[in-house]
Amino acid sequence: MTPRVGSRIVSFGHHQPSKLLTNDQLTEMVDTSDEWIRSRTGIVTRHVAGDDETVAVMGVAAAEHALLTASVAPGDVDLVIVATTTAEQRSPNTAGMVSAALGMTAPAIIDVNVACSGFVHALALADMAIRAGSASQALVIGSELLTAFTDYTDRTTCVLTADGAGAVLVQGTDQPSVGPVAWGSKPSLAPAVRIAPPTDKFVQDGRAVYKWALGEGAAHARKALELAGIDAADVDVLCTHQANLRIIEPMAEQLGMTDRIVVTDVVESGNTSAASIPLGMSKWWHAGKVGGDQTALLFGFGGGFAYASMVVRTPALPL
Repeated sequence: MTPRVGSRIVSFGHHQPSKLLTNDQLTEMVDTSDEWIRSRTGIVTRHVAGDDETVAVMGVAAAEHALLTASVAPGDVDLVIVATTTAEQRSPNTAGMVSAALGMTAPAIIDVNVACSGFVHALALADMAIRAGSASQALVIGSELLTAFTDYTDRTTCVLTADGAGAVLVQGTDQPSVGPVAWGSKPSLAPAVRIAPPTDKFVQDGRAVYKWALGEGAAHARKALELAGIDAADVDVLCTHQANLRIIEPMAEQLGMTDRIVVTDVVESGNTSAASIPLGMSKWWHAGKVGGDQTALLFGFGGGFAYASMVVRTPALPL
């Protein structure tokens, strides 16, 4: 396989469970209110998976959407990377289950667990594999079943979490439109966002995350612009991890991008961890709210405590 200069995103795909959990419904489960949730998170609804909607099942649906949009057969894909922190089993990995369900024959299969920044990490790995000549066409998927790890007695976290999946199809090209990744971590904040024993429930120090995001986040996002050789004025779309509207909007202001397309799918979809960036981008792209051939800054941050940012060009809008 011949190394390529780089890669490009060919299409987006997504899947969300049909079941909605509204703020009013949450008020019947925990001591909260619609006003409290909206004022502190911006979230109005979130999607909750049914019994038959596993991380792999949702990932398959998102991948099929991306493949169908690009008119590409599953057998033409030679790399599958799934970003998830809520996989239902240790082995086989989720990428293996997705590839089997899609009827693939011999793709490389990799799971990436970097929580909320996992999709950007996975996209970077796919781009590197293509540049190295180890793959020619990759499916990069973010899929999460966060509600399975949600404590519905904790009003600070249960109002945030949701389920869903997003995917991109990436191809090698001599005219790359996926930029270099700027990534890193802050180990001292690792306990701030976690799913760990003894409860195995999603727990976070919201104050610490908020302080880091608005104190340090924008600087890390800007590093991707520097690596791509552009500045903020060249960006058309900003899509950060859909953690909280109270983080997304101030970060857009810090980056000088309030007049751009700022993806705020968190309002309708809640926090879906590694799925949030591809889910939000796919929904807005398919709806025409994000255009084709636009420069987008992607910035994920959260569990680990890890972060990653990239600049990409969006593909032409689907017919």
